[in-house]
Amino acid sequence: MTKYIIKRVLLMFFTLFVITTICFMLIRVLPREMPTDKVQAQAIQERFNALGYNEPLLTQYAIYLKNIFTAGDFGTSWYIAFRQPALNVLVDKLLPTVLVNLYSLLFSIPIGIGLGIYAAIKKNKWQDSVISTMVILFVSIPSYVYAFLVQYFLYFKLGWLPLQVYSLADGGGSWLTWKMFHSMIAPVLALSFGEIAGLCRFTRAELTETLTSDYMLLARTKGLSKAQATTRHALKNAMVPILPMIISSFIGILGGSMIIEEIFSVPGVGQLYIKAINLLDYDVFMMDSVFYTFVGLLAGIVVDISYGFIDPRIRMGEK
Repeated sequence: MTKYIIKRVLLMFFTLFVITTICFMLIRVLPREMPTDKVQAQAIQERFNALGYNEPLLTQYAIYLKNIFTAGDFGTSWYIAFRQPALNVLVDKLLPTVLVNLYSLLFSIPIGIGLGIYAAIKKNKWQDSVISTMVILFVSIPSYVYAFLVQYFLYFKLGWLPLQVYSLADGGGSWLTWKMFHSMIAPVLALSFGEIAGLCRFTRAELTETLTSDYMLLARTKGLSKAQATTRHALKNAMVPILPMIISSFIGILGGSMIIEEIFSVPGVGQLYIKAINLLDYDVFMMDSVFYTFVGLLAGIVVDISYGFIDPRIRMGEK
């Protein structure tokens, strides 16, 4: 396991380097537009010259990497937050994204797994058919469609939820107030439908296979009831592949929330990413790219390692 983890970590950093290099080259070849304010434009141009922005791309990239490794400097935002470090800009936008995705995950997990268990127990009955049909429907529809449906029904028709997430001033000055949580319900629902369907489908498939295993027949012949055999044996074994999926689900929702954040005006990392691309704020774009890539690669390693912790019989990397 130790050798496997070291190998995966080295591969993770190599992949991160390759993706970072590609993103850097692509964003830097795009033309820059200076602001109309002459003082601001001059300050930006002087900073660009100091950072070697007028040098060849490889020289620019060498300077960029040197600043990261020697000073922890990921660059400066010049358009989104003037003269603010790109890392600070990202950190300031991280909490809204984490909260929306965390609420969505906490809402999706119990419902998705519960429906999957119920469908597996009622296999080939009308309850299973209804749940399976709904799962196919919800999995096939992208999250932004749910966003528009939530806005239409819960805001326009019923007036239960606000159209967009409140700003800090309107939400009580904190992201943890009840008023702010109420405004986040709409994007949470939009992110949750597809996640619930995915968890339900996966849980049903795993539990159905487990319920037909030989050891379940042995458990029943020993005198255990169907409910006892299911809870003591089937669910425990079915959770081995399901729990790592839950770990990766957070990353999946985080990566897919950029459009949702734009629709509901969530001032998070996803919306920041889109702004950085539109405004060609180079360093903020690179900071966001490194963040998404690193979290995604790290999640893959954590998921693989988690199999060994959940089931001691599994050891990754063994022959």
